[in-house]
Amino acid sequence: FTGGFFNLAGKGALKVIGAQLHEDVGYDGSAILASNKAFEAGLTSVDKLGGHSFALSQVGSSFHYMIGNVAEKAGVDIESMELKPLQSVPNMIGALKSGQVDSMIIVPHIAKPLANAGAAHIIGWVKDYVPYQVGGLFTSARNVEERRDVVEKFVRAYQKGVADYRAGLLATDGDGKLVKSDTTDEILEIVHKYVYSDDPAEKAYPKIRNGAMFITEEGKLDVDDVKAQVKWYQDRGYVSADANPDEFIDTSFIAPLGQ
Repeated sequence: FTGGFFNLAGKGALKVIGAQLHEDVGYDGSAILASNKAFEAGLTSVDKLGGHSFALSQVGSSFHYMIGNVAEKAGVDIESMELKPLQSVPNMIGALKSGQVDSMIIVPHIAKPLANAGAAHIIGWVKDYVPYQVGGLFTSARNVEERRDVVEKFVRAYQKGVADYRAGLLATDGDGKLVKSDTTDEILEIVHKYVYSDDPAEKAYPKIRNGAMFITEEGKLDVDDVKAQVKWYQDRGYVSADANPDEFIDTSFIAPLGQ
């Protein structure tokens, strides 16, 4: 979700009908990274972000939202940070690796290899600071009104996919540690056809598992968090005050989280 998405939805073009990725304390999600240069200079924990630069794609992006909320929860004055819009994720990564920026937030399948290669340091995780509905399942308002049967069929297929994904890639043991299930290899084989398809399985499979973030059961949307996101963007002028999540969230296809 971004400010731009909420503005479009607020104009009546879109309906959010379910959930995509969600930050959850039991699973690795987006990591907060410090450059080697900044880490060596003392940026070793999230509460020390004040006064440092932070890479994001653009103002009003999900990166902007995440650092705003993380900073608030960590007791950091976001106004003391220098936010640097760099237009793309590759630009953000390059700037962090070269020390042109001090910090950024990025998904685990990028963050972990950077840290393991000694190119950056993980100093925290978004999941430890905010509940966060990263994205959602959405369709056009016209589809909901005129092709409801098609949307319902898609939702059923999506929920089947979510169930398979959760069973194969999010299975945990009694201690909450990720483990392989009976279907893990089968799911990895399917995903590998489309993700890291140029890599051999022995290289692709670990990367796919590293990037498998949490999705709620049945794709249930965290409605309260989406509303909080809209308000955050509105309070800062990135989303029109007229955008009303009660009008563009439709829970008639999938019950919301908590129900």
